[in-house]
Amino acid sequence: MPRFAANLTMMFTEHPFPQRFAAAARAGFGAVEFLFPYEHAPAEVASWLRESGLANVLFNMPPGDWAAGERGLASLPGREAEFRAGVVRALEYAQELGTPRLHVMAGLVVPGAAPGIQRALYVDNLRHAARAAAQHGVTVLIEPINTRDMPGYFLSTQAEAHAIREEVGEPNLMVQMDLYHAQIMEGDIATKLRRHLDHIGHIQIAGVPARNEPDDGELDYRYLFRLLDELGYAGWVGCEYRPRGRTEDGLGWMRGIGA
Repeated sequence: MPRFAANLTMMFTEHPFPQRFAAAARAGFGAVEFLFPYEHAPAEVASWLRESGLANVLFNMPPGDWAAGERGLASLPGREAEFRAGVVRALEYAQELGTPRLHVMAGLVVPGAAPGIQRALYVDNLRHAARAAAQHGVTVLIEPINTRDMPGYFLSTQAEAHAIREEVGEPNLMVQMDLYHAQIMEGDIATKLRRHLDHIGHIQIAGVPARNEPDDGELDYRYLFRLLDELGYAGWVGCEYRPRGRTEDGLGWMRGIGA
């Protein structure tokens, strides 16, 4: 059975963020992930993890001005210094929290920019981030995101992500495969898991198409969880979904997996 990590940005939102850690622990989770910890001091977040007995398995590097619609800096010309400062900041948090994986958001396609220039910058920035992270034993992740939820995102398919991973050529750069995004963009999830699992550093789930609990919709998660066990996936599965109601009321899917 896979190990599940609660995404505290999307789950347990009936509680203030600091209280979501304890709520996740009470619900039976052993680990958590979240988008960004930067509104809180590293020591604060570390204390919430410690008090709840949870591991933090993932968060994102700084994405630029999120409120203004920015979705990452790694492929944006002219933002190299800000990106590299964000790498330093994220690694400081990762060391304090004991976080083994950091997701680097690519950013949006720049209108009028030559795609080749943006891609080359993306590769260069990822190489820099991976080499910096390697000094701390941290894995860097890139994630294809569907263009329905995030129009114009620079990276949207598994094939593109793995081609970029190979071009970067750093052993601690891997792909974060969110099965929700992958199903919307391309489908054929089981085949892609079989093909790419050795280079997938983290998996996330949500029901398709509504991004709610993974107990309804297009994807047969019972089958996919069995497949992950069959393939020997030993990592965490991040629950990055929006509960239909109270988070605790929708966790029957997790308790019933072995039934």
